[in-house]
Amino acid sequence: MNLFELPIFNTFLMIMTIIAVIVFIALYFVDAGYGIMFNKKWGISVNNKLGWVLMEAPVFFVMTACWWFSERTFALTPLVFFLLFQSHYFQRSFIFPFMISGNSRMPISIMMMGVIFNTLNGLMQGGWIFHVSPADMYTNDWLTTPQFIIGTIIFIAGMCINLHSDHIIRHLRQPGDKNHYLPKGGMYDYVTSANYFGELTEWIGFAILTWSWAGFVFAFWTFANLTPRAHTIHKKYKAMFPEMAQLNLKRIIPFIY
Repeated sequence: MNLFELPIFNTFLMIMTIIAVIVFIALYFVDAGYGIMFNKKWGISVNNKLGWVLMEAPVFFVMTACWWFSERTFALTPLVFFLLFQSHYFQRSFIFPFMISGNSRMPISIMMMGVIFNTLNGLMQGGWIFHVSPADMYTNDWLTTPQFIIGTIIFIAGMCINLHSDHIIRHLRQPGDKNHYLPKGGMYDYVTSANYFGELTEWIGFAILTWSWAGFVFAFWTFANLTPRAHTIHKKYKAMFPEMAQLNLKRIIPFIY
């Protein structure tokens, strides 16, 4: 069975979409126990930095393999898609983890679920761009289409929001301080999970600039995974910070939710 045959690939995307719906519902009832919601009930854990590298790196390497072992390796438009996608995951896999302060932990079970999803997502995005999409779809002319231009602007804006929001979180505490603080500034003036808003914006932009079902499935997965978590963080912040009562902060989407 060849995953990159169109009928099989479409079935793969449909299954991923159905699983995303299940995950979206489940995460409103089960807290993913990492980060601020770390919980020992999830079992054996590893250092958070190591966990992030091992969890995020698979998609970087799978995407690289899909690119390299294709007949479109140096085709301009797919190469631009590849560089945009990998710019996020290089930072997320090999830079972001080593900027995390403290000695927090990540459950191996959570890490492995991330490994599985990221591997499958690498196959979704890399498979579509380099193996499944029609050979005449992503010509050089694609780079001047409205969907590419608008999608790229949205993608870059989302990346900037994500990076800036992570910067704010990293500088909430001085070395040795273990207290929790309400993030402020940037998009945190509008939502309690500005970093998630930035990431969601990125992948909506990527879905638009590739104009692909695979891209939109990933954007939907991002929404399904991060929105319930943003809801849980919002509730936790309300319990932790009395000032939340006076702030009209949304969870993940400014002015909406």
